Amino acid sequence: MAHERWLFLTGMDPTPSQALEVRSVRKTYGEGEAQVVAVDGVSLTVGAGEFVALMGASGCGKSTLLHVVAGLLEGAEGEVEVFGQQMVGRSERERTALRLKDVGVVFQDHLLVPELTAVENVELPLVMAGTPRAQAREQAVAMLARVGLEGLEDRVPDRMSGGQRQRVGIARAMVGGRRVLLADEPTGNLDTDSSRAVVGLVRQLCADGIAALVVTHDPRVAGAADRVLHMEDGRFVEQPSAWGQW
Repeated sequence: MAHERWLFLTGMDPTPSQALEVRSVRKTYGEGEAQVVAVDGVSLTVGAGEFVALMGASGCGKSTLLHVVAGLLEGAEGEVEVFGQQMVGRSERERTALRLKDVGVVFQDHLLVPELTAVENVELPLVMAGTPRAQAREQAVAMLARVGLEGLEDRVPDRMSGGQRQRVGIARAMVGGRRVLLADEPTGNLDTDSSRAVVGLVRQLCADGIAALVVTHDPRVAGAADRVLHMEDGRFVEQPSAWGQW
């Protein structure tokens, strides 16, 4: 019953198809002898309800890949499909519309608007998408409750802990029924307990059908994932499975 109510509150399709499919994505910076290949022909899939961790040394291309998948970078080659909708090669306006519909992005720095309360931050993408204000507020309040922040709707970010702020960021990313979560080092600025809470939240969202692709340096975060991919020099490589656990 709780699962069905969650689908109703978020507007999610209870029987989603394949969530994310990346085919032969390549992204370079610069030209000629100065050209750097950041992502070199990478392919992957993430199913609905799956939590995939992406690991690798700084500069290996994992954040660039995530930003290409999110439609935040132009000039990539290959294909990125989100529930069958192509992200690569589309205009900025089209990519923004696709993110507002189906893709939530979370960064190491939560990037909340400091002057807005928690509920105002969460309802912001809904208002941008044209949702009536009352409906946007209702969905934002429900989403904050879903991430464990019921009663904190009127707090501004400066009056919240780092873990609470990151949960607001996740709520903002997922509000409105978006079904793909892309997170770049979401626990990088958090202590162990807050990190554990955020990763537990991602697991709960995946149990409700969200597909999550999470860039992380922390093997304990990877240990909570269903699958771990390791990048080196812009490509996926074999990686031992001895990850740390919580």
